[in-house]
Amino acid sequence: MRRLSGLLVGAVGGAIFVLVNAQSPLAGPVVGVLRVLACVAAASVLAMWFKAAREERRNPGTPEGRTMVNRGYVLVVVAEVILLFGGLQVLRALDQPAEMNVGWVALVVGVHFIALAPAWKTWSIAVPGTVLAMLGVAGILMVLAGSPAWVPFVSGVLSGVALLTLTVTYGWRTLSELTHR
Repeated sequence: MRRLSGLLVGAVGGAIFVLVNAQSPLAGPVVGVLRVLACVAAASVLAMWFKAAREERRNPGTPEGRTMVNRGYVLVVVAEVILLFGGLQVLRALDQPAEMNVGWVALVVGVHFIALAPAWKTWSIAVPGTVLAMLGVAGILMVLAGSPAWVPFVSGVLSGVALLTLTVTYGWRTLSELTHR
């Protein structure tokens, strides 16, 4: 259940990445389809969360596993907040285009996942972290190269798609393990 709670947070974050960043230069119908698919994917993780909760009530002997909130988690989240908001202020002070913010957010969120892997002793979380960090760096490099128009798609939408794909996949796998005990 705790793992699915983490996946639910990731799915909501992924949906937000898509909903906020699906915009021009993408064509209108593509924007609409991406937003609908993001909402459906996040809703499917929510449905898996409810199904897992029901399964846990049916089978109260299900092992709880490790807690998600530990000292390492708190340190990573504090560092993330400082880097995220401090970095955005620095970018604003340097008069960087708004698209640079999208790359920065993806980079910081990706590094946050990578840093959580040892804190949670769950190495699979480094996978989405690495993908998001790379997409963030790609967006930052695009801005620095003078091509910011597609950064919301590359660093925002693709980050959201990656998060949603991985949360749905891991959620399905976790739910299957719970229901086959």
